[in-house]
Amino acid sequence: MTAIQLRAELFREMSPLLDSEAAMEKMLTFVRTLVPTKKAEAGWADRFVGAWKDDRSADEIVKEIRSARTANTIDVEL
Repeated sequence: MTAIQLRAELFREMSPLLDSEAAMEKMLTFVRTLVPTKKAEAGWADRFVGAWKDDRSADEIVKEIRSARTANTIDVEL
């Protein structure tokens, strides 16, 4: 389906909604949830930068993570 065909199909399906202001408002509210705002998009991960505070060295942290790992001992019947 081409973009032109898709647009025509969407318009045909949406045209009954254009007569209802309440339906149009619901549709606009839904569409707005699909498009992320630039504020949420840009730099959302920046608030996590530097959030980890620890006195241990990287090697100590890695050693602790590895020692905390466990083996999967659950038997599964197929």
